[in-house]
Amino acid sequence: MTEAPTGSDDLSAWIGREETRRDLIDARTAHALAATLDYDAAGVFATGALPPLWHWVYFTPSARRSELGPDGHPRRGGFLPPVALPNRMWAGGRFRFHQPLRIGDEATRVSRIVRCERKDGRSGPLVFVTVRHVISGPHGVALEEDHDIVYRQPAPRGGPPAGEAVAAAAEFRQTIHPDPVLLFRYSALTFNGHRIHYDHPYVTGAEGYPGLIVHGPLTATLLLDAFRAAHPGKAVHSFAFRAVGPLYDTHDFDVCGRLAGPGRAELWTDCAGRLTMQAEVGFTPG
Repeated sequence: MTEAPTGSDDLSAWIGREETRRDLIDARTAHALAATLDYDAAGVFATGALPPLWHWVYFTPSARRSELGPDGHPRRGGFLPPVALPNRMWAGGRFRFHQPLRIGDEATRVSRIVRCERKDGRSGPLVFVTVRHVISGPHGVALEEDHDIVYRQPAPRGGPPAGEAVAAAAEFRQTIHPDPVLLFRYSALTFNGHRIHYDHPYVTGAEGYPGLIVHGPLTATLLLDAFRAAHPGKAVHSFAFRAVGPLYDTHDFDVCGRLAGPGRAELWTDCAGRLTMQAEVGFTPG
């Protein structure tokens, strides 16, 4: 990992910082995610390929317990800039899939900070950070990911949850029940100690949310999995998603989608008419 900038509040000094991690795409972790999502592992791994977006259960953080803050997140600093704003959120991402990772592969992820900028939003100051991950296996680059992170002040307590009205009609739809066991298991697999996903007294008392918060990467994975189940013959080569509002364990939600043109599909989440995530898939017809 390249050295952290010191003695400066200029976020641009963090651009270009790199970190390298290595991991084994082992069968145990992949099968544990299949069980968490209630999938038949034999069907999922019939070809030996890891489904797209399942790489998120690998290259996980490794902060010691003494290095965590009161919210369960690693304390500020390390690879990412030490932004003082209290809330860190997964805002979205863009992916280019070149070839699948396979069970048994030894893989390397090189991460590089490509954007750090301050903005003023309706809710106050914001800081946006984009990290580019390039993951390679034995046969070269498997995927490229641009991961958008936003730092912000907490949302006002008691207000309506953020989101937009669902406008499109779905061609396929699957209902998800985000119970605490699903959220706890996904947190464990991604080694995510953030207490908003599994600690109900903390998330409702200390942070004022109405329930446990569904992970953004989990929602994106469920969206893309639903598309692949509805269109198994289409080879996905790109994916992009944007978080619009939160999902809680207090309500079921639907993962939805429709074909939107040659080689393109639109996906979204529908929580009682409230859109909370938008996504787009690029695919090779088949």
